[in-house]
Amino acid sequence: MSRILVIEDNETMRDGISQTLRNMGHEVIAVSGGPEGIKVCQNGGVDLVITDYKMQGMDGMQVLEQAKAIDGDIDVIMITAYGTIDLAVEAMKKGASDFVTKPFSPDELKIRVEKVLQFRQARQESRKLDEEVRYLRHQIDTLYNFGELVGSSERMRKVFERIKKVASSDSSVLIYGESGTGKELVARAIHSYSNRSKGPFVKVNCAALAEGILESELFGHEKGAFTGAIRRKKGKFELADGGSIFLDEIGDVPPTTQMRLLRVLQEREFDRVGGEETIKVDVRVIAATNKDLPAMVRGGKFREDLFYRLNVIPIELPPLRERKEDISELVHHFLKKKCTELGKRVLKIDPKAMEILMGYDWPGNVRELENVMERAIVLCDTDRIGANDLPVLVRNLEREHILKLPDKDLPLTEMLEDLERQLIERAFEKAKGVKTKAAKILGIKTSALYYKLEKYGMI
Repeated sequence: MSRILVIEDNETMRDGISQTLRNMGHEVIAVSGGPEGIKVCQNGGVDLVITDYKMQGMDGMQVLEQAKAIDGDIDVIMITAYGTIDLAVEAMKKGASDFVTKPFSPDELKIRVEKVLQFRQARQESRKLDEEVRYLRHQIDTLYNFGELVGSSERMRKVFERIKKVASSDSSVLIYGESGTGKELVARAIHSYSNRSKGPFVKVNCAALAEGILESELFGHEKGAFTGAIRRKKGKFELADGGSIFLDEIGDVPPTTQMRLLRVLQEREFDRVGGEETIKVDVRVIAATNKDLPAMVRGGKFREDLFYRLNVIPIELPPLRERKEDISELVHHFLKKKCTELGKRVLKIDPKAMEILMGYDWPGNVRELENVMERAIVLCDTDRIGANDLPVLVRNLEREHILKLPDKDLPLTEMLEDLERQLIERAFEKAKGVKTKAAKILGIKTSALYYKLEKYGMI
């Protein structure tokens, strides 16, 4: 059912049109003039306007123009006893959906109205489809923006592509990367965009637990299995059934636990510690490490068969120092995130501060950058983070006090002599070559300085 407005100054014609439309099941509003009809349009909710062309005060063409100005999606059928081709062309150019010449039968009116309303429905469905496509594209864009995983460098694009490819499978994934690169974020992204997304995502830090505790944590235990086991406990694999389990720092798993992990990966079953019941699970395993697992395999510290079970799909996360083009994007991401969390207006960053951030090597990777940005936001007293808001180490102010160790191994005596030579050179730089001043900086007598200069061949 549609809501149709009839504008006709002839009462008999108006009533006849209205009755025909009501018989079709539509809601009808009938008025005798253009101004009154426009007021109805302004109130909204009109699907179709049927208006006479020849009327006092405001003709049908003016009604058409004003109705379209109010609602560009409204349909208008113009009827007239003075039909000409030129008038019909003009009406169509101004947006009329149809042009009907009087006299016309109720059946003809029904056909014309049904045709216009069918086109209207098709147009709305097409628009809805377009909106759904835009929504789905937005969802895809959001999906592959990967939330906290930020970066548009070539290295990160490859990581994103790999995540997209593996998310829909159940294959085991092994994520390599230094501490702080975002391995857990990759694991969560894989789970979130997989068919298991409605299932649990269970994380286990394998490095944080002793061997006996780790087995209980992974596989659970029965009451009385060991001292302190006062009740049955479900393990992480059991809790992750139907979802994914993330085994962080997999390289720290002891050999006996490695064997039990292998069984889970091969058979999808395990026994609780101290139990006899075999428990079957449907779990996707995602593991991560900052160690060189192939080297550990060669050294006999990690089971080769377990490694190959875990390493079905490897994903390598680059350290931040190898994708510095992402630093600016990460900085602005953390600015927005941390300011929101801290209830502060989103701050800007001074170009000099950004230059410093871009020049730092970030040994703690993205986690270190996040911490630095949070600290800067908390300490910043203005609306812009400057160089002085950054930690001293990041600003390189401490680096001038750091001595460089020799590249090769040396006996302690030779290493100390090398460091002493560096200190003397630095003192000379500060003293601008004045020996007495350099000796004062070093806290030694000038005669002692001369001796050392001769010793190291510096004079």
